[in-house]
Amino acid sequence: MQPIQLFELASRQAQWLSVRQGVVAGNIANASTPHYAAKDVTPFQSVMQQTGVQMAATNPAHFRDAPLASQITETALNNQAEVQQSGNSVELEKELMKAGEIKRDYELNTGLVKSFHRMMLMVVRK
Repeated sequence: MQPIQLFELASRQAQWLSVRQGVVAGNIANASTPHYAAKDVTPFQSVMQQTGVQMAATNPAHFRDAPLASQITETALNNQAEVQQSGNSVELEKELMKAGEIKRDYELNTGLVKSFHRMMLMVVRK
């Protein structure tokens, strides 16, 4: 029997989500700071690749590139958005959308762990 990696993977994603939430909160807090460059983290899938964990797709309809990060990077000014006099690259709308994504991903993560834990308890009881 192989060890169950789901709990470790969920723990790593929760850590990544925590880091990303901190970065997004920092961007929102510095929205009016002159010359502040917005930051983001690299996708979580790169963390999985570094650790050697690969997600398998058993059906062509499965998603392969899930938007998931480990390194903080600065983002460039967006020329299509309003020109900001201060040189600040934070777009509050995008940051709030990122915060919503983080919340959704965290709820999905905890829901999967809860369901898996419940399933394991049912197997052990029988």
